[in-house]
Amino acid sequence: MLHPTRFRFPNLSRRLALTALASAALLAACGGSGSSQSATATLAVLETTDLHFNVRSFDYFKLAEDPSYGFERTATLVRQARKEFANTLLVDNGDTIQGTALADYEADVARIPCTQQLSMYKAMGALGFDAGTLGNHEFNYGLPFLNQVLGGGMDVDGVDKSLKCAGNGFPMALSNVYSSKTRQPLVQPYVILERKISARDKDGQAVELPIRIGVIGFTTPGIMSWDKRYLDGKLYTEGAVESAQKYVPEMRAKGADVVVALLHGGLDGASYSPGMENPGLYLSKVPGIDAMVMGHQHSVFPDTAATPAFSLPGVDNKAGTINGVPAVMASSWGKALGVVQLSLKWDGRQWGVDKGASKSELRNIQTGKDAAGKATYVAADPAVAPLVEAQHQAAIQYVKTPIGSTDFRMSTLFADVGDPGAIQIVNQAQRDYVADYVKANLPQYAQLPVLSVSAPFKSGFQGGADYTDVAVGPLAIYNAADLYLYPNTVYAVKVNGADIRDWLEAAAKRFNQIDPARTGEQQLISSFPGYNFDMFTTADVQYEIDVTQPVGSRIRNLQYLGKPIDPAQEFVIATNNYRATSGKSFIAKLDGSSAIWASPDANRDVVIAYVRKYGSITRAANGAAKSWRFTKVATSANVVFSSGANALPVAQAAGLSNISLVAADDGSGKGTSKYRLDLSK
Repeated sequence: MLHPTRFRFPNLSRRLALTALASAALLAACGGSGSSQSATATLAVLETTDLHFNVRSFDYFKLAEDPSYGFERTATLVRQARKEFANTLLVDNGDTIQGTALADYEADVARIPCTQQLSMYKAMGALGFDAGTLGNHEFNYGLPFLNQVLGGGMDVDGVDKSLKCAGNGFPMALSNVYSSKTRQPLVQPYVILERKISARDKDGQAVELPIRIGVIGFTTPGIMSWDKRYLDGKLYTEGAVESAQKYVPEMRAKGADVVVALLHGGLDGASYSPGMENPGLYLSKVPGIDAMVMGHQHSVFPDTAATPAFSLPGVDNKAGTINGVPAVMASSWGKALGVVQLSLKWDGRQWGVDKGASKSELRNIQTGKDAAGKATYVAADPAVAPLVEAQHQAAIQYVKTPIGSTDFRMSTLFADVGDPGAIQIVNQAQRDYVADYVKANLPQYAQLPVLSVSAPFKSGFQGGADYTDVAVGPLAIYNAADLYLYPNTVYAVKVNGADIRDWLEAAAKRFNQIDPARTGEQQLISSFPGYNFDMFTTADVQYEIDVTQPVGSRIRNLQYLGKPIDPAQEFVIATNNYRATSGKSFIAKLDGSSAIWASPDANRDVVIAYVRKYGSITRAANGAAKSWRFTKVATSANVVFSSGANALPVAQAAGLSNISLVAADDGSGKGTSKYRLDLSK
């Protein structure tokens, strides 16, 4: 593999380097290794995305192997693809360095030294990635840490630009995030890779020809809200389309034969705006982009399901194109490898892409099912695990640190239908933490009631194992990490009773509208993410959710301390930095303007401290306070939902007598069962 050529902006050496490279490319095309004849070739662009530090097929919350995900298995698919295709380009689409206990261990608990690569990047080094971009979660640990793990050199306030560290091992490209200090891109906006490509001339003879592959990256502008505490005043963003319109022509002018866009974002049918989170529909329309890899949404494209994830104008799941541009989105956690086979044509001087003859597909690590119906997976690449074994074991020992015990199973298996078992303790910890701070430091708010909201962060999106599920018995740090999945920090916001109602109305989008008279089976849960189903879990607040009503008209009998809530009464709500600063879809005030305190502490650490303080966690004190219930209504047919298999005892233990099992296998292929909710009880 030839070394990549990296462009830095803007200086004289860059212009001289570009001139020299252009001359070299011309000589190569006319020399012995080139060809003045026409030729064809295939370039396979291989994508990983949203790996979230899942190096191993291992669940640090359950301390068990889980073959359904993990980069060590994606690596097997990469090696298989490289045997199949003579020409490959391996790229990573971001959200790579955060997501597991091992990630937190290396960033926060026992921060790796400058001389050492992150375990995730060390494992990726075994496969030799060609390029990558940054996702929103790359910013979760702050800019100094990001600067370190990328090797140093970031010219931004609060960061040591002179730092020279081990780095990630492959070039990063990110075009739409800028340093406020320099007004220049935080990292290089694009990279142009010089390669030799195996091709066939018009007579079918093998030839080797030079090619320049341009790779440009984009992330979601939401980073400025989600990690405001780290980025405010230090970075700024622009829209993906605006960045592409600026840099793609420049890449072409500098000799890029092929341009591949790495978009840490996905697809959204809303009108375009520069702050758009998922602008893939619009980025694909920028002239000069030959292929696009996507992510962030943890979904798949192309999608061969009967009801595909994305059915929007310009989206062709059969052809694997977005507005005619070949594209992929390879799920998350290493569950799949995206493959875009670009059909290339050489005209004697340069390469062009025949988009109509190109092909996009996903290759999954799940290979099928065995005779017993159990899912089967590709084998793990044996080269990966030894590279990270020492750190892997250190992280396991850390998360085993004891912090308390529980007398009940703390689960989100039935959080959607009223079990507060794994939510209440998070709310209690957040509420006490904020209340103590307000009392000691914010006397102007000391007379306001302090409440807390949280959501079931693990609610089955990834399948039957994707639920918080902490067994009865000892509690360790890994259990607290399961109770609070993300490295968010605690925020306090000031709202009133009317805002609380609107907040809960937004959260109730979690449910489809149920027609009591309809005779066919009706699905309760909508596509609204479970991690946005904010709820109270305290006897002080009571309300009903009427799922027979349309969105925005579902919250009934909202009470505080046994009386209808006063729309004007003010409250302090403990939440997290994401909701407090980027929750405008809930209420307008959740744009950061209503925050009265941005704490320095992670929600997860607050939960750990709470458990340590009390030691013994009980159902009566920490898992039985139901703030809400469904409005009672008789329905003509079953209202159903999916949850983990063999889980009915969890619902029964939580006192949910209106839940029954319909089918042990709901047919989704995700290891989930179908349950009935009797809304009349």
